[in-house]
Amino acid sequence: MTDDVLNRPPVHALLADGTTVCIRPVAPGDHDQLEGLYEEMSPENLRLRFFAASRRSAALSADRACAPARSGYRALLAEAQGRVIGLAEYDTGDDKDTAEISIAVADGLHHRGVGTLLVEHLVSAARADGITTFNADALSENHEVLRLFADLGLRTARHFEGPEVRCTVALDEDDAYLSAVEARGSSADVASLQPLLQPKAVAVVGAGRKPGSVGRAILHHLHTGGYAGRLFAVNPAAHSILGVPCHPAVGSLPKTPDLAVLAVPAAAIPATAEECGKAGVRALLVVTAGLDADQAGTLLSACRTYGMRLVGPNCLGISNTDPDLSLDATFAADHPRPGTAGVAVQSGGVGIALLDGMSRLGIGVSSFVSLGDKYDVSGNDMLQWWESDGRTDLALLHLESFGNPRAFSRTARRVTRRMPVLTVDAGRTDAGRRAAASHTAAAATHTMTRQALFTQAGITATRSVGELLEAAALLHSQPLPEGSRVAIVTNAGGAGVLAADACAEAGLALPPFTPAVTDGLLAVLPDGASIGNPVDATAAVTEEQLGDCVDRLMASAGIDAVLVALVPTAVAEATGDNLMRALTRAPGRRARPVAVVRLGQALPVELLPAADGGTIPSYAEPHAAARAFAHAARRAAWLARPAGTVPELPDVDTQRAHTIVDDHMRAHPDGGWLDPRTCAALLSCYGIPQIPWAWADTEEDAVLAADRLRGFDGRVVMKAHWPGLVHKTQQHAVHLDLRGDSQVRSAFRDLETRFAGLMTGVVVQPLAARGTELFAGVVQDEVFGPLVLFGLGGTATEVLADHAARLAPLTDHDVHDLITSPRCASLLFGVHGSAPVDLEALEHLLLRLSRMAADLPQLAEADFNPVLAAPGQVTVLDARVRLLPRRPYDPYLRRLR
Repeated sequence: MTDDVLNRPPVHALLADGTTVCIRPVAPGDHDQLEGLYEEMSPENLRLRFFAASRRSAALSADRACAPARSGYRALLAEAQGRVIGLAEYDTGDDKDTAEISIAVADGLHHRGVGTLLVEHLVSAARADGITTFNADALSENHEVLRLFADLGLRTARHFEGPEVRCTVALDEDDAYLSAVEARGSSADVASLQPLLQPKAVAVVGAGRKPGSVGRAILHHLHTGGYAGRLFAVNPAAHSILGVPCHPAVGSLPKTPDLAVLAVPAAAIPATAEECGKAGVRALLVVTAGLDADQAGTLLSACRTYGMRLVGPNCLGISNTDPDLSLDATFAADHPRPGTAGVAVQSGGVGIALLDGMSRLGIGVSSFVSLGDKYDVSGNDMLQWWESDGRTDLALLHLESFGNPRAFSRTARRVTRRMPVLTVDAGRTDAGRRAAASHTAAAATHTMTRQALFTQAGITATRSVGELLEAAALLHSQPLPEGSRVAIVTNAGGAGVLAADACAEAGLALPPFTPAVTDGLLAVLPDGASIGNPVDATAAVTEEQLGDCVDRLMASAGIDAVLVALVPTAVAEATGDNLMRALTRAPGRRARPVAVVRLGQALPVELLPAADGGTIPSYAEPHAAARAFAHAARRAAWLARPAGTVPELPDVDTQRAHTIVDDHMRAHPDGGWLDPRTCAALLSCYGIPQIPWAWADTEEDAVLAADRLRGFDGRVVMKAHWPGLVHKTQQHAVHLDLRGDSQVRSAFRDLETRFAGLMTGVVVQPLAARGTELFAGVVQDEVFGPLVLFGLGGTATEVLADHAARLAPLTDHDVHDLITSPRCASLLFGVHGSAPVDLEALEHLLLRLSRMAADLPQLAEADFNPVLAAPGQVTVLDARVRLLPRRPYDPYLRRLR
């Protein structure tokens, strides 16, 4: 073991049955427990582990694991409530790329995933140490170990030698392995949430005798909501509250509750959580706010020690409307309406608004969790619960912070293919981010990064609770459109104009009708109708005529959705109610989506009952309907596109890149910007094309370099350099269009004079040919990881801010979206007769930049500006890279927050 290994903090993770274990490096003080782990094994398990049933093997194994730190050896143990229940170790020996691995699990704890979890953590550690292969020897009859390696998701080969089997495991991280880890994690996560969301017994700790307390309100909701399990109150000063039996302490309850609701003062939370853990409680709901750092740390420590899942603190509560359970442990004003929408929020106020909105729409709620300060249970947990509960078909999220965005993204990509996932994009502005940090003690995240996460994961991101409800109404009640082409029908020209403006502003298309469609509409509409798009059916249109018109538009091959904008009139046949019957007497769910705008409607959005038992969304404003259609069209497009893959890139030398970075960090422990030579060497490891250049320390060197590099019309460029120089143009540290030796000498002397004491040398480059100046870069977000940016470059890049962003690693779809998203994209495809730039080379540049960012956690920032794009060529003209001291972090390793 190395000192770095011993200093790593322990992490907690879930076993297959949902219980919690601690995974940590072995320490010298673990010797007795490790020896006991083996001594307590049956003779048969000892034989399978050591190929012989020798009790002396126990002491030798404990000695090896607890020996002084040594290179190439690592040992991790699994611990449950202070007891060591498993050990996994590897040793490279003389081969630094390959390690021998061994596993031991305590008797009675097999088939719970202890060994698999330990191996996953060893795999992550080995990759960070540069190990590429594990070898393991086992007896051919040791089916459990052989199955463990076979089911890991890694490429495994077996070689039989008599009674023994040698397993060789390649440690490549590919999607198959990540999917296998994800599946194991999801199953364990759902199992761990059952005591929380499907408890057989609940205790409310802190329920008061007098009205007005939060605990009493939650107890009242549980009691009046018809909770099907056993319900207890804990209060030493009462025998019964609201007809619920009351007991003095959790430990004195006649039955150990699965879930304990803590509504006691902040100062009492740590001791109460400890009491719950000792009593065997499996989940805590802490509604109390105002915990200080020590109280919060003690609360979480108790939950991890005793394996309790935690919602909160500082939250509204939880609810599961399953009719066989009817759990309402909230202090909202009303019971949530049972339904099919899963809701998870950090803000209690937003939670109340969504509960009210879902109830008013008639969609209802399958389960609701107010995450509060989100110490443990998160949006990621809830997505996995909804994916498996068999009741949820719509997921609504309000998240002010993200604990593990990349793991969340993988989960969301999977879940979003099964059901719509909608969110309110909270904290879009600086003021909003400050409020989020103040409200939840969460790290601020940038708008562009959040939008990249939502876009790549297929999440429908809205800007307000109202917009979320608008989109939810359409996605719940209507099929997805095949595209973004909308037909508008109205009984008032002005309403049609408003609807047309709203659709155009939402990015929807209003295509003209074919002659056949036009003739068909003229045949069914009253005289004077205008058959454009919008269709003005006039105030004289009848119920039957409007229904025929909508039916014909629904059957039109060039239309993806129909929007009907109605206003009430005094014409007897065309009252609002009559015209609405033209829609509601038909099925609510047809081949294409339909929505209504009723300008006189009191509520922003309603779901109107249709003849088949379905519903039709009705909006008070055209912009609301248009936004909902646009969200549905984007979801349909995302679902229609196959999942992207991260392309394999030739000519990438990751090992050399790590060497360059490690050498630089040894010389510069605090990090900083790379000098031009180191930067160029790093870029060459990833095959990133750079314009030819030369370094010059003196005037004579600069002249010689210019003679070698003269490019277009024999001209060169000279750029000053010194450590920390970022904006060369702003510092006037660049000379362009230099011709002949005299101009080169003059430029060097000018830079040398103006930047005396700073300048360490100059970079000389040939003057580049004409092309489109672009920008490509990477920022390592502290929360989200590497973010790849792309857009218009040159000196205007910061002024125009024409950039798009995606989280690394980029898939083939991501890189296409990245190139086509900025406003400058049309320049790349050729305009006004110009030829398109080399798009394939541009994609490869971005993919290589993404790979470099994903490989190197120390890469804090990379800035390629300008990148010159032309037909047949893409070249980086200027590159800057900044490194910081950062350890590798595996975002997909199974661990609790």
